[in-house]
Amino acid sequence: MKHLATSPPPLRLILGVFLFAAVCMPRVYGQKAVFASAKSTTSVSHDAGKIVDITVTGRVTDASTNEPLVGCSVILKGTQKGTSTDANGNYSITVPNEKSVLVFGFIGYTKQEIAVGNNAKLDVSLKSEASDLAQVVVIGYGSATKKDMTGAVKSLKSSEFNKGIINSPEQLLQGKVAGVNVTSASGEPGASQNITIRGPGGLRTGSTPLFILDGMALDNSSTGGATNPLTFLNPQDIESIDVLKDASATAIYGSRGANGVVLITTKKGKAGFSTLTYSGSVGISKIARALPVFTADEFRTQVKAVGGVLEDLGGNTDWQKEITQTAVTQNHNLSFGGGADKLTYYGSFGIQNQEGILKNSNLNRYTGRINVSQKFLDDRLTVDVNLNATYTTNSRPPTESMIGGAISANPTYPAYDNNGKPRNYPNFTNPLITLRLQKDASTINRVIGNISPSFKITKNLVYKLNFGIDNSAGVRDIQSLANLEPQQDGRLETYNTYNRNKLIENYLTYTLNTGAHNMTALVGHSYQKIFVQGRNTSINKFPITDIEPIYNPGLGQELTLANNKPGGYALINELQSFFGRVNYQYKDKYLATATVRADGSSKFGANNKYGVFPSFSLGWRISEEEFMKSAGFTDLKLRAGWGQTGNQEIPAKITQALFTSQVSASTSYPLYPTGSFPAGTSYTRLANPNIQWEVSTQTNVGLDFGLFRGALTGAIDYFHKVSNNILLEVIPADPVQPAGTFWTNVKDMTITNKGLEIELNYRYTAGNGLRFDIGGNMTFISNIVKKSPYTVIPSGSASGSGLTSATINGYISGQPIGTFFLKEFTGFDDKGISTYRDINGDGVVGDNDRIAAGSALPTKQYNINGNVSFKGFDLAVNFNGVSGNKIYDNTANANFYKLRLSKSLNTTPEAIANPKESINNSAPVSTRFLKDGAFFRLNNLSLGYNVNTKAIGLGKWVNGLRLSVTGQNLFVITKYDGYDPEVNIDRTIGGITSYGIDYLSYPKARSVVFGLNVTL
Repeated sequence: MKHLATSPPPLRLILGVFLFAAVCMPRVYGQKAVFASAKSTTSVSHDAGKIVDITVTGRVTDASTNEPLVGCSVILKGTQKGTSTDANGNYSITVPNEKSVLVFGFIGYTKQEIAVGNNAKLDVSLKSEASDLAQVVVIGYGSATKKDMTGAVKSLKSSEFNKGIINSPEQLLQGKVAGVNVTSASGEPGASQNITIRGPGGLRTGSTPLFILDGMALDNSSTGGATNPLTFLNPQDIESIDVLKDASATAIYGSRGANGVVLITTKKGKAGFSTLTYSGSVGISKIARALPVFTADEFRTQVKAVGGVLEDLGGNTDWQKEITQTAVTQNHNLSFGGGADKLTYYGSFGIQNQEGILKNSNLNRYTGRINVSQKFLDDRLTVDVNLNATYTTNSRPPTESMIGGAISANPTYPAYDNNGKPRNYPNFTNPLITLRLQKDASTINRVIGNISPSFKITKNLVYKLNFGIDNSAGVRDIQSLANLEPQQDGRLETYNTYNRNKLIENYLTYTLNTGAHNMTALVGHSYQKIFVQGRNTSINKFPITDIEPIYNPGLGQELTLANNKPGGYALINELQSFFGRVNYQYKDKYLATATVRADGSSKFGANNKYGVFPSFSLGWRISEEEFMKSAGFTDLKLRAGWGQTGNQEIPAKITQALFTSQVSASTSYPLYPTGSFPAGTSYTRLANPNIQWEVSTQTNVGLDFGLFRGALTGAIDYFHKVSNNILLEVIPADPVQPAGTFWTNVKDMTITNKGLEIELNYRYTAGNGLRFDIGGNMTFISNIVKKSPYTVIPSGSASGSGLTSATINGYISGQPIGTFFLKEFTGFDDKGISTYRDINGDGVVGDNDRIAAGSALPTKQYNINGNVSFKGFDLAVNFNGVSGNKIYDNTANANFYKLRLSKSLNTTPEAIANPKESINNSAPVSTRFLKDGAFFRLNNLSLGYNVNTKAIGLGKWVNGLRLSVTGQNLFVITKYDGYDPEVNIDRTIGGITSYGIDYLSYPKARSVVFGLNVTL
């Protein structure tokens, strides 16, 4: 019973939430609410004591294409009763009498009200609103229509998201937004996604944008384990994602808008009808591209050919095949929504069980969500509540050691012994034994919710409160089992992580509409407090038993402080902000936006806690001018903006002094020339109260256009972003200092990103119902570092035998971030030994001869999207690619050269590519292993069919039925010969971010996903 009582809190919360929703929602606090399904025909009204019922049926279509509108709301005016159209656009509703009025509404279409009269059948055609200009875009503390936007903002609806096996929101928008580069750095389930908006702007302050979930600003800190912090969010719950790219759009978030802002809005219920939807899928995944290591027969031939000593045990083992598997992913989601005119609700429960393509790799996620909106006081008070609970478990194999063993293992070694167990070897560790002995398991509970009441003080003035809490707790266990052969004692390391994020915001919004003049003014205050704590313990020397250390740490026999000293950390970050914004329109043609935000952060010193970040932007809707009325443009708008944003993503407490009482040569001073160091307390970090915000100043000029009645639309944006006051840990100019480094702002140093974004989309609809659209985007971007205080700031630590002290990346003035700073490989000498270019001509090749050999940052990003639909069938395709970037293949550097092959270690044909190379030649870090990282990928291909439920006799019960099949990562065109060119293993040095390094990365999968959606 004790075990049951300690089940994960979010699961209990999820069950409680759903019980509450099931029991209480239809009651609506005593109001008489009718939530009619799409097939509801029950309605009773009394006319002079006699019951009169009229059943109205019909079909709702697009006025221009005659295609059915699925999910269009049909509501009896003045009541809470309604229904929605099915997959063929049909509806049926019972009304009291012939005077009843039906209201037909669909997003993006002009609403119609039609009196029933004597008509038992009403077919309705809705007209599309002018192109997409009426689309609502979330802009932070409010929303605006697309036509009124003056900043660089891109909005994606759920219908536009990428499909397939999705673990986090970044994957939904990969390839969909110009200027946004999403890199799936690993094929591991739940792995972190690297996302940049218009390039990175800092050396160690990170480049991750700010994520806002339903008004709740998320903290990018880890929530425990090694998974992406955003994995907690069920993609099926997301209604839209809005990306704010330029400073005029992001400045309302001030300090954290320097890297862009991603606004995530979850689904809400709709008044007038209820829905119940099940969506499920089964995915099958296999390794997309195995490394081309030699087969057993090839290996026997090549080892002899290079003059090596062959160890041949007669086997024929594909070691990569042995450690991989055909992985199965199951995804099940149940959601319900609806409401009346006073209350709307949406709830969901989701389960995702995903196997990784490496054995013993999996991610299990259980999510529950409830969103409720209730109106009071004659609709003057609206209370919105959003609550999400997630329970995630993740198991990870020892990826690097397992892959490293598999790609270099002698393929003539049998994988198993005569008893079918992994075979032991005295001079080689079988990767399958490594797989059995090592485990990395994480469990994360996360609850996030916010309540947002808004009160209409006057007709034009609204006050809103936003209070949110994000609470997570994670446990990560890293286990090594005790074993005889190979011998290891056994060890258990446990890491506990706690993250508590509280946000409270108050703001007033004033709107004024006088015909020609329209204005919206916003003023507010925000306070956020983030508490992060970590604790770790360990224990050694477990006995060889069937009980794993995870389940009984007390079996460990060594608990000395030397090897198992407990550790931990804790930090509190506080952020207080005052903000304001004014949006002004004149005659719906001339637009202006001005924003200012003052941020104070506890991360900065007493002298510079606050930073002020202003922005302004202008827009001119040229298409509304009289002289443009006959020019054929449905939209032509010129935008220009300028603004500043700050960056505070630095370690906490660095402005404060740090002391140590440790006695050593590096922390104490001798009192005499000889003798021991005295005990005492000394500085390890000096206080610096003058550290201030890193600031990004950005200019953006854009042009939006639409032609041919909105069939052809597009946008062109030029941006120029300069980051200065760069936050950096530097070496003191005075060599006599108690601390070896200190933090400061490097005032003259700048990082500049500039580029051009182009988006284009064409839509076509034929009279026979054929509909297609094709579009894409392309980004040209350049990055440069100027006036660095150092010749080079190293990053990117190399891995592998003989490579551990080498670095790969380097930040250099005049070069972009992510530059590879390497010796230039020039070939082999007469003895077959590698030669390198002597840059300074001193006759010795060393670190002073390194060159800037290209960057890991792409200079071009391009994406192509297409959709075709016809008579229930639809096909969607998404390509994405990059060019102008390079990858350092640390895997090949450490494993694939002739010396290793001569020692009976497997390699790829790359190792024998040059017959001149000697088997005695080593392979240090150099441009020899620097490769082109460009690629073009078919990222997503999805075919779906909407079944006519009436034709198969299910129309009475089932409103919608959809079958689909989706392929992910179906092919990639690239010169890179590693597992995948989309890679970025973290090889940070001293907090300086590394880029473009591949070392024993988790392989990418190729997946096929079969899906089913049922709506009642």
